[in-house]
Formats: sequence, structure tokens, C-alpha cells
Amino acid sequence: MHIILKNKNTLIFDEFQFSCCIGKNGATKKKVEGDKKTPIGKFSLGSLFYRKDRNKKPITKLKIFEIKKNMGWCDDSTSNQYNKLIKIKKGIKHEKMFRKDTKYDFLIPIKYNYKKVKKKAGSAIFIHLTKNLKTKTLGCIALKKKDFLILLKLISKKTKIIIN
Repeated sequence: MHIILKNKNTLIFDEFQFSCCIGKNGATKKKVEGDKKTPIGKFSLGSLFYRKDRNKKPITKLKIFEIKKNMGWCDDSTSNQYNKLIKIKKGIKHEKMFRKDTKYDFLIPIKYNYKKVKKKAGSAIFIHLTKNLKTKTLGCIALKKKDFLILLKLISKKTKIIIN
């Protein structure tokens, strides 16, 4: 089964419809780092990452990892760790995973630009949380927490996401 981004405000899985938001500048087949666009295509999903200090372990068939203070996602296109989970180091640009806000209290990496990584083609594309669906993302897909937790119960590691 697939998660389908029906339009910029709706994510569908089976009989379930979820309100969501995507990149501020819409969706594209030609993603570029920093363009604030959500990549178009069919992608696998990664494991679930969550903040154990703020949330109990959710029910899901996905592999689960606790977000630690030293975790980052490399968005430095000059690094050989581009678009990978990293231990934060000085000199490597990254997206902080352990944030003050709640956006990354739960997140699932979308495996875009993942196996054969192309530099500057976009990184750190996640399904994550938002408190306000009117606030667009930098390229990710964001859901309200209650919907994210429902989706987690429905999907498995074989689930793919289709972004049109």
C-alpha cells in the first residue's frame, strides 16, 4: 500500500485522509537544495525517529530510533555525508534533529536522493509534525501530531509514498 499526496493539502492512505502541508514553493521533479519544494516521485520510507524525553514510544511496524542531542541530518552538499544521518560535528552544515520546537518530535525520512546521492539535489526530506497546517515546509511533508500517530499505526517498512 502507498501513502499518496493527493494535493498540497491532503495525504491519503487506504481509507484515511489526512490534512498536511508541503514545501512553500510547491512540488517539483527537479529538486534543488534550498528551493523550498517537495520532490515529486515514488519513494520508500525510512525508520521512525522520535523524542523519548517528550513522547512515549509509539505503536508502529517501522523500526524506531530515539533522537539524541548529537544527531543531525547533513545538508552540506560539499560533504560525503550529504543527505545522511550524522553525529553533529563543527564544519559540517546540518539540520538539527533534537530541536527546541516540536517539529521533529516524530519524523520519518523520505528516501529521496538517498541511494545514489546527487550533490545539491536536496536533502533532509521528512514526514514530520506541524502545529499549523498553513505554515508551509522547506520541502518536507508535515502533519498534525494526532494524524501522524494514526498514520504510524497503518504503515510498514514496505509502504512507499507517492508525491504528485
